[in-house]
Amino acid sequence: MVDVPFVSTPEHVARKMLELAGVGPSDVVYDLGAGDGRIIIMAAKEFGARAVGVEIRKDLYEQILKRIKLDGLEGKVRVINGDFFHVNVSEASVVTLYLLTTVNEKLRPKLERELGVGARVVSHDFEVPGWKPVRVESVRDYWCDHKIYVYEIGVSTPKKKEW
Repeated sequence: MVDVPFVSTPEHVARKMLELAGVGPSDVVYDLGAGDGRIIIMAAKEFGARAVGVEIRKDLYEQILKRIKLDGLEGKVRVINGDFFHVNVSEASVVTLYLLTTVNEKLRPKLERELGVGARVVSHDFEVPGWKPVRVESVRDYWCDHKIYVYEIGVSTPKKKEW
């Protein structure tokens, strides 16, 4: 388990993350450290994707469950109360992150192992060390700029081994 504080991604930044990843109805979006669920809810409502949030904090997990039910998204969005290091993300075509660089670095081998070639990883403000982004954009907020890093498995990352 890692200790990452809950800081929500502003809605316009979350939307831009999903846009830059090219999220659409055929995608499965995983948000690791889902917080209040805004990214997975937005992925389903605005982009038509299926979405899964992984959130370790029980209070936030329960908040997301209520929001899924309130928005009638039970068939499109689900949330897992657990440690994302122990959740298989292989069905994801897009993974969103708002974690620390040190956590992204620890997560990198898992993502390389489990995600298929072509899957996109989108990180808010913190890079994934050892990967080269296919795109980096800044999004203006009231008092600061937010950086969005977009990676693609097999392009940004070491090539997957063929067995």
